[in-house]
Amino acid sequence: MHDARGQVTGAVIVFHDVSVARAMSLRMSYLAQHDFLTELPNRLLLNDRLTQAIASAQRHRTLAAVLFLDVDHFKHINDSLGHAIGDQLLQSIAQRLVACVRHSDTVSRHGGDEFVILLSEVARAEHAAFTADKILAAVSRPHRIGHQDLQVTVSVGIGVYPDDGADAEALLKNADIALFQAKTHGRSNHQFFEREMDARATAGAVARAMAR
Repeated sequence: MHDARGQVTGAVIVFHDVSVARAMSLRMSYLAQHDFLTELPNRLLLNDRLTQAIASAQRHRTLAAVLFLDVDHFKHINDSLGHAIGDQLLQSIAQRLVACVRHSDTVSRHGGDEFVILLSEVARAEHAAFTADKILAAVSRPHRIGHQDLQVTVSVGIGVYPDDGADAEALLKNADIALFQAKTHGRSNHQFFEREMDARATAGAVARAMAR
């Protein structure tokens, strides 16, 4: 501010409160990387963390493991009890999965009734099996949804870096194949990926295509 002679006599300072806009920006960034139902990391964030975990395991010559989970007969729950009950059940399962792993691990919802768990640092492959058994026991306990107790099980496929995949895509693919094997073994169990599974999965896909 200047007077008639051009001398500075004061100043005007204008403040804009950007806290709301910043909070909205942070929220949008969070939603872009997390599942809206369970608030677990989504595929995008999982892939980023898995890539970092593989890079770290490569540098330190350690292992990383992926557990691919699927809720057994979840479609029956949705069809018989409704999607609202199904959603609450998924939220309950998500909470138990988080309680079964370390803070350094990642539990993500892959979509539908599928979850993926990244064990970022594993000393031996057997440790992944121990976590899988812990998950099988935790999820199988009754879930209190509304006024009823629901009992479900999960099947788990396990892929271990570096033997079962040198990158995130290959590791997830092979853990998914191991999950399919767990399903064929009666569900409610875990299976490690084996190279023979890949051949059987390919043969099965070809047979299904020819049968169409």
